[in-house]
Amino acid sequence: MLHHSPGCGSVCRRSFFDSSLNASIGALLEDAIRALERLGASCVPVSLPATAHAVPAYYIIASAECSSNLSRYDGVRFGHRCDSPRDLTDLYERSRAEGFGPEVKRRILMGTYALSTGYYDAYYAKAQKLRRLIKDDFQRVFSEVDVILGPTSPTVAFGLGQKSDNPVEMYLSDIYTTAVNLAGLPALSVPVGLVDGMPAGLQLIGNYLDEARLLAVAHQYQQVTGWHLMAPSMEGGR
Repeated sequence: MLHHSPGCGSVCRRSFFDSSLNASIGALLEDAIRALERLGASCVPVSLPATAHAVPAYYIIASAECSSNLSRYDGVRFGHRCDSPRDLTDLYERSRAEGFGPEVKRRILMGTYALSTGYYDAYYAKAQKLRRLIKDDFQRVFSEVDVILGPTSPTVAFGLGQKSDNPVEMYLSDIYTTAVNLAGLPALSVPVGLVDGMPAGLQLIGNYLDEARLLAVAHQYQQVTGWHLMAPSMEGGR
């Protein structure tokens, strides 16, 4: 989050810094803010109220797009083709069952449900309206600041397969990033430190077509910190 200034400029999105954020990650982000301020940035709090609804809106829209786009993967022209199908129905069913993993199947089912008759207006249409409100929030904030700073995830990186049995908890890990995708904004994540040997991320969000400024801010931050040169502890993810 950068405020208009000839230097680094910065704005702090305080709605990111709530109870869902790990306290240790919050402390690392405060250190990052102070580092950017020493480089010439001015940090001010901003509000993005509609982003509180970003996760449900994102997963409805993304699942609907998944359902629609992956319908072409039927084993005929696209995607995996099963061996020795008995007939056309068997080709479709087994090719899709074998070719898609559990998460893809889950999203296809959710998206098909959201787009079905009687549920389109209740879910998909409302999610698109929320998407517009989220975009409007960002446009309002970017009339005042140059870059938005916040966490990449509410927790540190978790172990491989650790969240597989709880997809909802895994989806909530995207709480700070889905709004950016819905608004179509450029963003990046850089290492901001280690918590118990595991990496935490700093997210920088830029305005439309302003990737150069975004990359410049991240580069300046990495010039005065060494987190991007460090590797996580092997024991941390176990």
